[in-house]
Amino acid sequence: MNRPPVELPLRRLRWSVAAFVVVLVGGTFGYCVLGFGVLDAAYQTVTTVTTVGFREVRPLSHAGQVFTMVLIICGVGVVLYTFGVAIESVVDGRLRHEQRRRRMDRTIAGLQGHVVVCGWGRVGRAIARHVAESGQAVVVVDHDPERLDGIQHLHVVGDATSDDVLRAAGIERAHALIAAIDTDAENLYVVLSGRSLQPKLFIIARARDESSEAKLRRAGADRVVNPQAIGGARMAAFVSHPHVAEFLDVVMHDRQFEFQLAEVILDPGSPLAGTTVRDAQIRERTGSLILALRNADGAYLTKPDLGTVLLAGQILICIGTESELAKLVALSRAPQGSPV
Repeated sequence: MNRPPVELPLRRLRWSVAAFVVVLVGGTFGYCVLGFGVLDAAYQTVTTVTTVGFREVRPLSHAGQVFTMVLIICGVGVVLYTFGVAIESVVDGRLRHEQRRRRMDRTIAGLQGHVVVCGWGRVGRAIARHVAESGQAVVVVDHDPERLDGIQHLHVVGDATSDDVLRAAGIERAHALIAAIDTDAENLYVVLSGRSLQPKLFIIARARDESSEAKLRRAGADRVVNPQAIGGARMAAFVSHPHVAEFLDVVMHDRQFEFQLAEVILDPGSPLAGTTVRDAQIRERTGSLILALRNADGAYLTKPDLGTVLLAGQILICIGTESELAKLVALSRAPQGSPV
């Protein structure tokens, strides 16, 4: 089995340090045999193998001179090798880290329509996991390099309230920004920075206090989420409507379930645009079911009747299997080569 490249310099460093210790112990023992005291023997060994050039602690016999020559030949080589491996480990680790950082920067620079998640706490981790499971690219921003060490997502180390850090995360090419830092004040600055850098960016902000929700919206957040309030509502729903709550959880979050909820944008030029729900025959043609429509002004029309006209730019909230929803997505787009 091949060892990971990271282990090789560390393994060599361990062996070289062990060899250095063996040389020191062997040299000390040898000088003790030659009549040196333990401290004098250790001192003589260290000054010999490090080539500092001090005089001998005591005059050497012929046997002592021979032993010293052998110790110099063996010990100096071991010391130089250990020093070289230590320097290599430090430099190699830094170079490897820099190479990874540059590769990641190049990858982020090539992203389009990704999601930037600011804050790598418990909420940020859950957000990134669900966004990645939906098939969208994620770039995480956090100021603590230790928290980001080893994560599978693309990431940028830095203050998320800084415009330069957000630019490094590709905010100007991103589809959405999620401010999930622990404090509302920092999330407010992230929202302001994100909105100023990308006016069309879809921004979602986390709020810990209810009083902060209005401020975050005024700062430019399209949606404000209070995890504590939502968690409490979900727990209460399991008490009052347990089967409904469980069904919605499964449909929204379990990718293995047969049916899924999805939103489909009706593009200009789609054969569905301008037709009524009756004439569109979405259920017959795709198998999916329309639950609601959302107009350009943000208003929802739930359970649209058969005479409702489907308009370009509307968002269809649908339920169906993965294949049924794929058929609806294809039907909602303009045919290739047709003018839009």
